[in-house]
Amino acid sequence: MHTTDSERSSVVPASLSLRVAAMVYEAVLLFGVIFAVSYTVLASMNWAYPLPPIPRAVLQATLFAIIGVYLAFCWTRTGQTLASKAWGLKVTRHDGRLLTPSSALARYLLAWHLWLPGIAAGAVLKLPIIWTLCALTVGFLLLLTPAIFDPKGRLLHDRWTGTRVIRVPA
Repeated sequence: MHTTDSERSSVVPASLSLRVAAMVYEAVLLFGVIFAVSYTVLASMNWAYPLPPIPRAVLQATLFAIIGVYLAFCWTRTGQTLASKAWGLKVTRHDGRLLTPSSALARYLLAWHLWLPGIAAGAVLKLPIIWTLCALTVGFLLLLTPAIFDPKGRLLHDRWTGTRVIRVPA
């Protein structure tokens, strides 16, 4: 579907607060998926906690891939995940069209920049879990600030991939 110039000018970017609310809801929904996939992998491989490094890496890679496939599928099919539908949001390319599989994959991979400072701080400094969670939160909040100053409310990964999150009627 191709949009006209008049349709593009009437597009309303999603506010940062609305995007964060949708992210929280998405995390809640993905918790169930992560639980089910983790249980399936652990049970099928007869693994138990604490996991040695190789099985842990396999489980993490599996979860990373499953979440990526889910998001890329939703973004390329309708532009909306279940959470973004609930909050009236849609991911599109700058021209209003749906994402291609390669742009959806790029967006997913680049969106991880929001978590990298906290992950790196926890790993490099060998922080206890509570301080790692604090580092994740601080890094995430700091990396949300570009959207405050961007006239279209885009985060860095949206700029890098030429995507945007817009409001859509319910």
